[in-house]
Amino acid sequence: MLSKTLNISTSPHIRSGTSTSVIMKNVVFALIPIAAYAVYAFGLGALFVLATAVISCVATEHVLCKLSGKESTISDWSAVITGLLLGLTLPPIFPLWMTFLGGIVAIALGKFAFGGLGYNVFNPALVGRAVLQAAFPVAITTWSEVLSNHRFSTISSSVLTLPFYEPVVDGSSGATPLSAFKFDQVSVSISDLAFGLTSGSTGETSAIVIIIGGIYLIVRKMMNWRIPISILGSVYALSGILYLIDNQLYPSPNFMLFSGGLMLGAFFMASDMVGSPITSWGVIIYGVFIGVVVVVIRIWGGLPEGVMYAILLGNALSPQIDKLIKPRVYGTSKSNSKL
Repeated sequence: MLSKTLNISTSPHIRSGTSTSVIMKNVVFALIPIAAYAVYAFGLGALFVLATAVISCVATEHVLCKLSGKESTISDWSAVITGLLLGLTLPPIFPLWMTFLGGIVAIALGKFAFGGLGYNVFNPALVGRAVLQAAFPVAITTWSEVLSNHRFSTISSSVLTLPFYEPVVDGSSGATPLSAFKFDQVSVSISDLAFGLTSGSTGETSAIVIIIGGIYLIVRKMMNWRIPISILGSVYALSGILYLIDNQLYPSPNFMLFSGGLMLGAFFMASDMVGSPITSWGVIIYGVFIGVVVVVIRIWGGLPEGVMYAILLGNALSPQIDKLIKPRVYGTSKSNSKL
């Protein structure tokens, strides 16, 4: 006779002890080197922007939980991730009061309005960033010099701009590599892009550090590798075809991969478990869609960068992909699984 009792129960079945907070904490661990490199490259401005974004997101989530009579959920680390990602999408000389406002919008509109963690349709950090770009288009496209000699001893006056005042930028600023190529046909070396030696947002730093952080999460099985691979692969393939057609008019595929916020978006934003499809083929379709939209906006759109809009559109399309790509229920035929 059997010495053990076989217990039969309905799903969900717990397969491991990995909880949401453990996953989120590991994502924070992967983001910390990226944020640290951003501070190294841009100095005190980047540090203040990142810290303000995190504080704003955490405080907003705590207050909204208390106002709604719920237990505070800041211990799951998701608000910290939203703050870090939001800060990494902003210029290092972005006014702090605008940054704080972006954190409120990211949590309140991008997350809490949908019911909290696990229910948000869109990546909350990108929702906050999109609102900031619509509200403050000049401030969010004003950049500072990378590796400035005075980056740890001084801070741009624009960072400390009083609320509702127009920021005044002191010091030098320049165009991002994408802007320089799109509007002036000026290219930047791939090595400078790979090591983050260019102007841009705080997250447009070392692509190598971002890739290492992504690999860490993939190895820990806390990120679906198909998403970044399908995004980067489709960007490389489509831009490579265009480059072969006319290498004077279109940038090289390597330039497209390492410039802008593509690496950060592919590894840490598009891979959001809530906003992405659940099936293997679904995430590939999702990733290819995002990659194609990025190239279309960068090449033919009015803006030099398209990662944010591509991911938000991908988030919106994700539920439809899940409906289209349904896994076969065990013990049924394909026709029955669609019922």
